[in-house]
Amino acid sequence: MDLQDYIRILHKNWILIVVALLLGVGGGAAASLATAPTYQASTQLFVSVRSETGGAADLTQGSTFARQIVTSYVSIVPTAIVLDPVIEELGLDTTAGALASHITASSPLNTVMLDINVTDRDPQTAADIANAVGRSVSEVAQTALNSSAAEGSSPVTLTIVQPAATPTAPIAPRVPMNLALGAILGLAIGLGIAILRSILDTRIHSMHDIEQITEKPLLGAIAYDPEAASRPLIVHADPRNPRAESFRTLRTNLQFLQVGEGSKAFVVSSAGPSEGKSTTTANLAISLAETGARVALLDGDLRLPKVDQYMGIEGAVGLTDVLIGKVELVDALQRWGRSKLYVLPAGKVPPNPSELLGSDAMDNLLDMLSEHFDYVLIDAPPLLLVTDAALVSKKTKGVLLAAAAAQTKKQALSAAVRTLETAGATLLGVIVTKLPTKGPDSYGYGDTGYGTVGLDQADLESRREGENQARRKSFRK
Repeated sequence: MDLQDYIRILHKNWILIVVALLLGVGGGAAASLATAPTYQASTQLFVSVRSETGGAADLTQGSTFARQIVTSYVSIVPTAIVLDPVIEELGLDTTAGALASHITASSPLNTVMLDINVTDRDPQTAADIANAVGRSVSEVAQTALNSSAAEGSSPVTLTIVQPAATPTAPIAPRVPMNLALGAILGLAIGLGIAILRSILDTRIHSMHDIEQITEKPLLGAIAYDPEAASRPLIVHADPRNPRAESFRTLRTNLQFLQVGEGSKAFVVSSAGPSEGKSTTTANLAISLAETGARVALLDGDLRLPKVDQYMGIEGAVGLTDVLIGKVELVDALQRWGRSKLYVLPAGKVPPNPSELLGSDAMDNLLDMLSEHFDYVLIDAPPLLLVTDAALVSKKTKGVLLAAAAAQTKKQALSAAVRTLETAGATLLGVIVTKLPTKGPDSYGYGDTGYGTVGLDQADLESRREGENQARRKSFRK
């Protein structure tokens, strides 16, 4: 994934990440509240060695000896010989082993200082124990460990130079640190879940996904419209709508495709169902006709035809009847409004759609349409469900593949591309449908259109018979 992918992940999962962050902070706060306050008191002792003569050599040796022996006293502090007298003096209800877990001793490097730290839930108790331990270890050093048989005294002296004071603030819980750790942990979990969701989500979301899979250009980006089912022909119903303008952009891109001379016959298909291919084909046909081009729209989905419903025409007679020779092409074509757009519905659903679409009759039909029209658009079934689209695709200039954002799986799109390659068809480009109008996957849609786009609003049923007669004369010339 590149930087743009991570930005998209953050944008799409920011609520999840913020919730995880807040939960982490809440967990840190809860841990702080659940932890009893702990106080620490410290006392410091100075270790010295008495010199016999007071000479410089004796002082040097004494200082060296003191630095060596202080490390031994660090080990002696948490032992019973030091702590039992403390327990007895303060009347503590504990054992030397239990008390040792609350005491630490250390000596700074190259010094003769002995630091003793005591922790307890009560600040006064911590200070009392620290001072008592200091007195006890000093007494032990002078009597029990280093007593001189001859003189009855020890050359080593431990002097308390910094008695323990009652602490005013606890050392634990460390609320700021707990909150910070909770925030970091929550943020890490939120980001991890967001990235995992992105990895497990195999749907296409961006132009990068499409270009990486198909290695073909993006011809158009059609916004998602929750009312598409009720008004499928947005170019006709609301020409100033931004979604209608996106079909005109698709039309412009299609016009600039380098597909050779002659009529431009294209198949519009998709990897799976409900990806918006039929509405895309219909709106694209209307957009092309707006330019004055002669356009033929064929419903090549003989299994589940929809073009007649979208275009508001009679669909009982159509492509099937023409291919089996039951009806002449000129009689089956229906002019749409007053434009140069003619529609050939699917007709009756045949028992053998694949055989009809792959037949010589289909070749002859496309040749005939190519002689009279500038563009021939064929709405074909999904590529991965049946072979119909692949069969008819190799008879045309190429395929426009519709892919629905946040719906089409990457594996399905890749499989559709391989199907076209196997059939010997040419994939010209991809049309992204159902694209969100906001968010990281949007494609620059505004709230309003720019200017006014004129469109003939003639009644679709008016003068149909006269138009059909004019069409027949045109074909018979």
